Amino acid sequence: MSRPSRLQRQVLSLYRELLRAGRGKPGAEARVRAEFRQQASLPRSDVLRIEYLYRRGRRQLQLLRSGHATALGAFVRPREETEEPSGRAGPGNLPEDGDNSRSPLDSMRSPETPPKKW
Repeated sequence: MSRPSRLQRQVLSLYRELLRAGRGKPGAEARVRAEFRQQASLPRSDVLRIEYLYRRGRRQLQLLRSGHATALGAFVRPREETEEPSGRAGPGNLPEDGDNSRSPLDSMRSPETPPKKW
């Protein structure tokens, strides 16, 4: 077995730190495990995506350690197995012109802000 790369060691270290920081916070440990399992299938060659997720995890760790976080949850509904991968207004996909789909953030917009045209 080959020696783990620096990035692999950093990711494993982040995983352990997130689990430690999440102790005593409802849903934190389960969320950390679920997120890491979900991303475990990423190919090792997708370094940019792995580094992005690593930086995102570091920011979440800072938030957990800040003392203001009392729990850890998900901001978006996880994708269900029964959904069809049609690519229509799903997470990470932008609606096409003329599509009346709404973004989950539309409800957070102030009334005077006009909706974006994609």
